[in-house]
Amino acid sequence: MTARKAGTIVLVLNCGSSSLKYEVFRMPERESLGKGLVERIGEAASFLAQSSPKGSIRVEEPMADHGAAMARVARALVDAKHGILCDVGEIDAIGHRVVHGGEQFASSVVIDDTVIKAIETNIELAPLHNPANLIGIEEAQRLLPGKPNVAVFDTAFHQTMAPASYLYGLPRELYDKYKIRRYGFHGTSHRYVASRACQIMKRDPGNTNLITCHLGNGASITAVENGRSVETSMGFTPLEGLVMGTRSGDIDPAILGFLAERGYSTKDLTSLINKKSGLLGLSGISNDLRDLEGAVDLGNKNAIEALDVYAHQVRKYIGAYSAELFKVDGLVFTGGIGQHGARMRERICHRLENIGIVMDYAKNEANGSREGIVSTPYSPTTILVIPTNEELQIALDVMAIVFPETTVV
Repeated sequence: MTARKAGTIVLVLNCGSSSLKYEVFRMPERESLGKGLVERIGEAASFLAQSSPKGSIRVEEPMADHGAAMARVARALVDAKHGILCDVGEIDAIGHRVVHGGEQFASSVVIDDTVIKAIETNIELAPLHNPANLIGIEEAQRLLPGKPNVAVFDTAFHQTMAPASYLYGLPRELYDKYKIRRYGFHGTSHRYVASRACQIMKRDPGNTNLITCHLGNGASITAVENGRSVETSMGFTPLEGLVMGTRSGDIDPAILGFLAERGYSTKDLTSLINKKSGLLGLSGISNDLRDLEGAVDLGNKNAIEALDVYAHQVRKYIGAYSAELFKVDGLVFTGGIGQHGARMRERICHRLENIGIVMDYAKNEANGSREGIVSTPYSPTTILVIPTNEELQIALDVMAIVFPETTVV
């Protein structure tokens, strides 16, 4: 642990298989100094886009690997005209989004050799994400030797679930041997909006029950009891749960066997339920809510049914989690659809009045995408719209772990 004065600079990295997102924060002020994105790493058409109060940068040049991408990010950060920093040495610590922490991590941690080995162990649980996350850690350590790195796991928030919530009705040896269980994802987002909801409602998180709905192209719902995740809709993988943009969500597993008997390969089935289902598959039009609402306005039957299925599934989970929590103090909408989709929020809440969730539909429409309360004054459950900020949550975790003496405002 290191003591720091105000003005600590934290770099947040989210390293994907062919992309690298980053944002720079001045802490404890929670001030975003700028952010950027590198896309199509390993392709000839790779590019970097960065924005900050000083202006925007867009560079199109081949970046063969994540090392080249990280080097390009370092140059963009200190660009003479539009840079975010004067020198990369100003960065005091780096926070990394890591998708899967398995059962080993229930909170964020400073990265050392033991942590790296644990992330490597969990590659089999997140083969598309953990390897890229490790590359981001390696490149950050190379670029900024000696600076502390912190891993913030998507799965960590959900490690407080009880066995009744995370075990599947499968033979016990599959859990013992392969750790097949519910892990849940989007944990950093659920944790951030749950904390923010308590601030808005002026409630003690230790005495508040929430249902948080992260609705985007990927979507999940979490039941938060007194600050702890007790149930979540995503499972062993991010496929389980709600209907999503291109993912099926919950289906009868026997459907896959039925299709396999008719010639579908494992690869075909994996692609079908991950990339060709959800809103896209149901509508045959798009996975984008805006496109589908436009089609609904034109009377397209498939689009109408796709959005009805989506809202029905979310509503069903909210009802189930309401029973699990006994009382619900707040219902939170976040994510691309949750924040921006006022009409979808209305569809979801339309039949929840009987369990004490009463939306003010005029207020919901007027609120749009802004942070705010959209329930009626007499609703037993407060309905909130809260833009998520996973990057800020990662920066807050870095401060809490590495610089605990600094008060975060």
